[in-house]
Amino acid sequence: SKREIKMRKLDSTKVRPLKSEQLLHIEDHDFALRPGFGGSPIPVGIDVQVESIDSISEVDMDFTMTLYLRHYWKDERLSFRSNKNKSMTFDGRLIKKIWVPDVFFVHSKRSFIHDTTVENIMLRVYPDGNVLFSLRITVSAMCFMDFSRFPLDTQNCSLELESYAYNEDDLMLYWKHGNKSLSTDEHISLSQFFIEEFSASSGLAFYSSTGWYNRLFINFALRRHIFFFVLQSYFPAMLMVMLSWVSFWIDRRAVPARVSLGITTVLTMSTIMTGVSASMPQVSYIKAVDVYLWISFLFVFLSVIEYAAVNYLTTIEERKQLKKRGKASGMYSMDAVQAMAFDGCFHDTDVDMDLSPFPDPCEENETRASQTNISNADTPRLKRKRSLKGNVGRIILQNNHVIDTYSRIIFPSVYIVFNFFYWGLYI
Repeated sequence: SKREIKMRKLDSTKVRPLKSEQLLHIEDHDFALRPGFGGSPIPVGIDVQVESIDSISEVDMDFTMTLYLRHYWKDERLSFRSNKNKSMTFDGRLIKKIWVPDVFFVHSKRSFIHDTTVENIMLRVYPDGNVLFSLRITVSAMCFMDFSRFPLDTQNCSLELESYAYNEDDLMLYWKHGNKSLSTDEHISLSQFFIEEFSASSGLAFYSSTGWYNRLFINFALRRHIFFFVLQSYFPAMLMVMLSWVSFWIDRRAVPARVSLGITTVLTMSTIMTGVSASMPQVSYIKAVDVYLWISFLFVFLSVIEYAAVNYLTTIEERKQLKKRGKASGMYSMDAVQAMAFDGCFHDTDVDMDLSPFPDPCEENETRASQTNISNADTPRLKRKRSLKGNVGRIILQNNHVIDTYSRIIFPSVYIVFNFFYWGLYI
């Protein structure tokens, strides 16, 4: 009746399909099922354009990549008549009403489709039913890194694509244009890595409960820039090792100077090692940088031990000499070098020290030196200079321990050999 027809028109629950939906006959088919359901698997071609690699994280062992992901398949249910054989392009609003491949990223941590100013989704349908589905996605995925050669390493990472619900009996995932299916922006660059290559490959993945699935791989190799780590780690470590060798040329009786220099270099090396470890994951194996820093730390530590040995042997030698020169009155006569070890003051001539009362040695030595200068005031200046040079030369020779002499040659030689071996092994 006319009344029923009028009520049907006024029914708000009935939404008339859009003109594009009428042209594609969307309401005439069940798009919950894949195209060709019950028959052979539907082929879905993939091509990818990498826009940028945003970051590489060694601590989290992942990378972040922005890319254009494009799908190609044929759904005859979407075919339409077109006199000019032109395709129709739609945005993301039509995606929820038709069947699209359920491709996901394996080992993905985070991913999202860009939505500024609208969702970056494009759907293009051709008259014969061929479909192009394009997305702009940023994805963060795991990269299983090996840091045994860090920072002289090359990391191989891959982004893996796979259908979540449809195994190989329902969907065949493949690269649309073979090796040319993967393209990259020419301006892609990273601060710490040099991108050596991009490549596309394919394979199969097996799950015990659901079967075999087609899987596509986006492979890329990253070689680390070494110059940053040379400036921040290797070069400071070299300087600290060479600085520790300065103590071999310092007077063996200058205890504060040599001990403070050794402790300073040890603490600085510890700071460098701590800084490198803080920026790295806590792996259970030794890295290349650990080998270099620990060997350098060992050289610095041995320079401190070297002076401890020198000081100990010097003390034993002086005690033996004092016993040989001992007098019945308890007075010991010693030269300027030996006296300096006890009172910390420089002596031009041999002095007698009373070890029992220990008066202020510096004041007595200054008085004795002033008396000597007064008595020798009439001597010629040239004779005083020659005598001073002879005393200084004798003091230097006497203060040069045999261990220091050998250390000046052995330490640099062994460290140079280690550097040649290290860089030759890892580069």
